[in-house]
Amino acid sequence: MTVLVTGGSGFVGRRLVGHLVSRGGVVRVLSRSGSGAPPAGCETVTGDLEDPRSLEAACRGVSAVFHCAGYAHAGSAESPVEAERHWRVNALGSRDLAEAAGEVGVSRFVLLGTVKAMGDPGSGCVDEDWAGPPATPYGRAKGQAEQWVREAGERYGMAVVVLRSAMVYGPGGKGNLPRMVAAIRRGRFPPLPQVRNRRSMVHVEDLVQATLLAADRPEAVGRTYIVTDGVDYSTGEVYRRVRAALGLEPARWAFPAALLRFLAWTGDLLRALSLPTPLDSGVAERLLGSECYRSDRIRQELGYRPTRTLWDALPDVVAAASRPDAL
Repeated sequence: MTVLVTGGSGFVGRRLVGHLVSRGGVVRVLSRSGSGAPPAGCETVTGDLEDPRSLEAACRGVSAVFHCAGYAHAGSAESPVEAERHWRVNALGSRDLAEAAGEVGVSRFVLLGTVKAMGDPGSGCVDEDWAGPPATPYGRAKGQAEQWVREAGERYGMAVVVLRSAMVYGPGGKGNLPRMVAAIRRGRFPPLPQVRNRRSMVHVEDLVQATLLAADRPEAVGRTYIVTDGVDYSTGEVYRRVRAALGLEPARWAFPAALLRFLAWTGDLLRALSLPTPLDSGVAERLLGSECYRSDRIRQELGYRPTRTLWDALPDVVAAASRPDAL
């Protein structure tokens, strides 16, 4: 059996590839020209999500596609250029890959998506039935990708499974958490207030577990699943635990939430004038707001059982983010 992984050299993809290689069979990795050697134990095929003609050859002879690749920058204040890139890579690229897979008879297509395709749940904690619209160009592109991949699955008789991942953490990640660790270590991150926000996350290995279940289980066909580790995290508590993991003393003061929001509003004005700013409303919302999702469905239907929490993984995350070459 041959499977295709896009994004096989990425944070999630390379771990998925390792698990697939250990299972046996042929693991094919889609690689852009000049992007380097494929992961160990794989074969590589040259192709690009922005080159539809290259995708059919990549999918030919494949039984399953794991679509992990994409343009991952998800800030709220994206430029029109970034928004267009989200659409071109995350939406159109996913559509073209699904069409190519269907054309050559791929049996199953697993799309690794994001909870950002659902929009912001506010203070609630929502499941897959939440109908809120996505709030960012990234979320809108990923939501459209879901729709187009499902349509291709129906048209070609290809089994499609969509996973909506919460923020992924683990050693070697490149997102907001390691940037937060680096800023705290350098003394450039003010102590956060004791807000009772709730934010969902998932360890990279547990996301891989969910991905393999999505590929293996017949119950998964046609379904959409949110994937989290089942813990709701307060950003303030994350800040305090990161300080402790770095060996720093507890902060003796906290930045007032009202002042943080005012500075974010000021940052919005500066951004509107095309001036650089480290803080805007999007950043403030990630620090103070909630983004809570429930993964009950995948637990009940597929037997998904997360094995790690951020608190377990934090020493490794902090150590990896503290290396000179980490960011």
